[in-house]
Amino acid sequence: MKSELKTAIIMGIIIVGIASAIGVYFESLDSTGSNSKSDKKNSGFPINKNQFKKSPELKGISGYINTNAEELEKRIHGNVILYDIWTYSCINCLRTLPHIEAWYEKYSERGLVVIGVHSPEFEFEKDYNNVNAAVKKLGIKYPVVLDNDMTVWDSFGNHYWPRKYLVDDEGFIRYDHVGEGNYDETERIIQKLLDERSHKLGLNITATEPLVDIGEEVPQSSTPEIYFGYNYAAGRNQFGNSEGFNPQKDVSYSIPKDLRPNNFYLDGIWKNLPDSMMLSSNTGKIILPYTAKQVNIVSSGKSSLSIYLDGNLLEKSKFGNDVGSDGKVITSESRLYNIIQDSESASHVLEIRVDSPGFEIFTFTFG
Repeated sequence: MKSELKTAIIMGIIIVGIASAIGVYFESLDSTGSNSKSDKKNSGFPINKNQFKKSPELKGISGYINTNAEELEKRIHGNVILYDIWTYSCINCLRTLPHIEAWYEKYSERGLVVIGVHSPEFEFEKDYNNVNAAVKKLGIKYPVVLDNDMTVWDSFGNHYWPRKYLVDDEGFIRYDHVGEGNYDETERIIQKLLDERSHKLGLNITATEPLVDIGEEVPQSSTPEIYFGYNYAAGRNQFGNSEGFNPQKDVSYSIPKDLRPNNFYLDGIWKNLPDSMMLSSNTGKIILPYTAKQVNIVSSGKSSLSIYLDGNLLEKSKFGNDVGSDGKVITSESRLYNIIQDSESASHVLEIRVDSPGFEIFTFTFG
């Protein structure tokens, strides 16, 4: 009897042990599945940020557009920041704006703050009225700060237009990109940083959704950007006239018979300035053999420009956005003017005839 009881007790212990083990096993499976789901949802949290640098503060600002100093300081705190270092006469900068504006519209209510840091390339881009007019014309609604002394530019260690920096809600620089392109990658990082912020705030909001679909304008130019000022053109070998540069002097130029591709040539009397050439004679010409689809000039001063291509007046099918119905470009504001829009990239000889003194040209840019 004692033996039978002992056997029964042992069997009972074994059965209970087996049942407990089975229960623990299935509980473990259930728990593992739950953790896996949670891990997927919260993957990447928390993040070791020792590898990232802190974003510098906005110092040395010369002016504010679409905001003020106090309001901007409040918006920066605890949000994801996209700093776009740009300047309004830069064609590469202008081509990125549709994407930046779309991100601002799409994500600003979820914690994204976009700040355009306007770091000027030329003197006229330091003028608040010029920048404000450009911001309004471009339809920019997000805050823009004037970095006239390049303080913010230097604090980021930047050397390029445009450049984007993405800063997380704790102030760490998590991503940066030079130039155009990589829009999908940039937007995915925006979504990632917004998701991190939402997780920390306990918000049930995710930014993972279809990306902005604008399409990317791919430049089709083999001619590089061309500078007219002697400070900017140094070492570029882009000035074709044998008379060359003579800083701060009025120089009489004449166009040679042989023209080299991607070199500019002047006719008339032009004053040599650090960042431009200014027409001093009553009339003048600019000639450029180039290869591109689009041609732009950055200019200042009131004038009427007649545009010729390969010796003939520009055809209407190639009119740029700033060419009037009479085939002329009227310059008044200090800005970028689009003078040629071709259907495809091709090699041509461009001639610009200027009809009045005081016209100032800074660069050719292409697309």
